[in-house]
Amino acid sequence: MPARKTKQIAVKDFNKLPLRKFLIKYMTTFSELGLNENLVKATDALGYVNPTAIQEQAIPVLLSGTKDLIGLAQTGTGKTAAFGLPLLQLVDEKQKHPQALVVCPTRELCMQIVTEIELFKKFMPGMSVVAVYGGASIGLQIRDLKKGIQIVVATPGRLIDLIERKAIHLEKIKYVVLDEADEMLNMGFKDDIEFILENTPERESTWLFSATMPAEIRRVSKRYMKSPVELTVGKMNTANKDIDHQYFVVNGHQRYEALKRLIDFNPGIYGIIFTRTKIDAQNVAEKLTRDGYDIDALHGDLTQQQRDKVMGEFREKTLQLLVATDVAARGIDVKEITHVINYELPDELEVYTHRSGRTGRAGSTGICMSIVNNKDVYKIKQIERMVQASFHKLEIPSGKDVCRKQFNAVMDKLLNTDISHGDYETYLPMLQEKFASVTKEEVLTRVAAMEFDRFLKYYENAGDLNLREVRRERREVSPRDGQSSDRRRDSRDRDGGRGDSRPQYAAGGSGDYARLFVNLGTKDGFYKASFLQYILDLSDLKKEVLGKIDMKEMNSWVEVDKKVANQMVKSIDGKNYRGRKIRMNDANSR
Repeated sequence: MPARKTKQIAVKDFNKLPLRKFLIKYMTTFSELGLNENLVKATDALGYVNPTAIQEQAIPVLLSGTKDLIGLAQTGTGKTAAFGLPLLQLVDEKQKHPQALVVCPTRELCMQIVTEIELFKKFMPGMSVVAVYGGASIGLQIRDLKKGIQIVVATPGRLIDLIERKAIHLEKIKYVVLDEADEMLNMGFKDDIEFILENTPERESTWLFSATMPAEIRRVSKRYMKSPVELTVGKMNTANKDIDHQYFVVNGHQRYEALKRLIDFNPGIYGIIFTRTKIDAQNVAEKLTRDGYDIDALHGDLTQQQRDKVMGEFREKTLQLLVATDVAARGIDVKEITHVINYELPDELEVYTHRSGRTGRAGSTGICMSIVNNKDVYKIKQIERMVQASFHKLEIPSGKDVCRKQFNAVMDKLLNTDISHGDYETYLPMLQEKFASVTKEEVLTRVAAMEFDRFLKYYENAGDLNLREVRRERREVSPRDGQSSDRRRDSRDRDGGRGDSRPQYAAGGSGDYARLFVNLGTKDGFYKASFLQYILDLSDLKKEVLGKIDMKEMNSWVEVDKKVANQMVKSIDGKNYRGRKIRMNDANSR
């Protein structure tokens, strides 16, 4: 695409133009990207005027139809339109067979992509797109495929199932899109992706979109793509600039109290709380539900029907908060999320980018909070360097701060209540008679008490949750003989009693651990964090029981607390993973 000529604008001319007209007049529009008339009409009908950065850069390249492309951009930047619009222009409506394939990690993202493409093809009646994903009737999806469609949007597992049933043929696929490629690799879909790419021999171009660029994606691109054009919107792995990153340092056993206080300090919060495991997600959701919050959990134990119900309630804002694991939350695209809360930091630092990217979408601002203990502060510094954003260390609000914030919220709600609808004047004389002996101040006090009594009682004697650095006397005197010795008594407190600040799974070698062998490794698509979550989810154990994890290509060795080693073996040994029987046993008995 030739460079566009820019016009110098005098300050006086700028002042004469309303800002919206100015932006429309002097910024790139969809009509200038080379899209055909029907697609421009569709974007106009949707109210889209100016493309996002990734759309502006990618669409002209992709419209050639012959160039491979790697697009690096955060979630919420408009990647679906960046590849969806060119696909609709390149695909032939008259040919009633699959010509374009979009592969994505989750059912939710699959459905979201189809929904958006359906909007873009509003003026293209001959164009058909279908979603195929697990958890739904494969029979109905096969029937839809037989109707004659041009674009297929699929999750890897269901797509391979359809290929093996010979219900879909990829020989005539010209364009393959890998959306959220880093997420698919993190979920163990590497072999599936390679299988799909190997079974599309006639493809003219491959388009890969990702938020991050791990080494595994680089290897896939080198093997299956030819001199790809690489576009980066913002810096690689960087966080959205519209997100305020905050962290709070607390004692580990007060993590839930800190979470509850942060929620209470933010009236009107609409957000996602991330946990490491499904057990943690369920526990946190149950505790918050008992404490009166509108909340539910999203994790791998839910059926598809339960998952759809939870997501429907969250989108409709019947639920104020959603507690989710990283795997379960992939593909969630909900607008207007105000907060993301990391109940614990993720094991893989790159995952932070995906978590935080659930807020601050489409130009809006958001807040990402992380609750950490002292030994995890070094992780915050690592993430800060990786995403190239400043993190703000804040204090957990005091009980009085929470009460003050909630009180102001209740009063604002009272003042902003709409009384224009309804014949309230009819009841005014009755109200005046009812409250004749009560002063205005008393009425306001009673309203505040009615709305606010729970918070006042709960936070009346609330303590300070912030972890303070306490300087302790390093010289200790023996009561027996008066001899003194220098000891670093505070190092154990600062490091959680471990004497170092490594993540717990990296410690080990202790006599309190049993060493277990398991026939799963990196060749099975695992990296350390995903393997960790997999074995914990299967065994219903917590991360604290683990010591060192040593992963090889074909096998792994896991150190686990001797007290629960048998539970882990019984839970995992004999299970199936992708058609292969898992073996787990005491490493010393082999």
